Amino acid sequence: MSDLVRFSISLEKALLEKLERLVKASRYTNRSEFIRDLIRERLVEQQWMDKRQEVVGTITMVYDHHARQLADKLVDIQHDHQQNVLATTHVHLSHDLCAEMIMARGSAPRIRQLADRLRQQRGVLHTTLAMSSTGESLS
Repeated sequence: MSDLVRFSISLEKALLEKLERLVKASRYTNRSEFIRDLIRERLVEQQWMDKRQEVVGTITMVYDHHARQLADKLVDIQHDHQQNVLATTHVHLSHDLCAEMIMARGSAPRIRQLADRLRQQRGVLHTTLAMSSTGESLS
């Protein structure tokens, strides 16, 4: 870790009390760790706004595997984005439902496009995109 620098901030008492509750509820050992993670979270958000930045995301889908030709469509879409798909995990949730997690890397617009195309398929019940970073600019 790089050299630590101490600085102070000013907060209204009510806001500080809310911060303390957040830190405690999140089970952080101290405010500094909590604030560091808030800053990193904001940096990741900014990376996802910058179309030139390379980012990492995880797309999670729940779908009806009995939907006509859905499995083939999902695979075709992933092949169309093969330069972005890093890994895929398929899980059987029940006789009718499956979950698939796709880890992707590339530009934010390209990963969002992949998630949107998957989401739009008939038989896909829910899709979510968890946005993250390659980590290179966070340390």
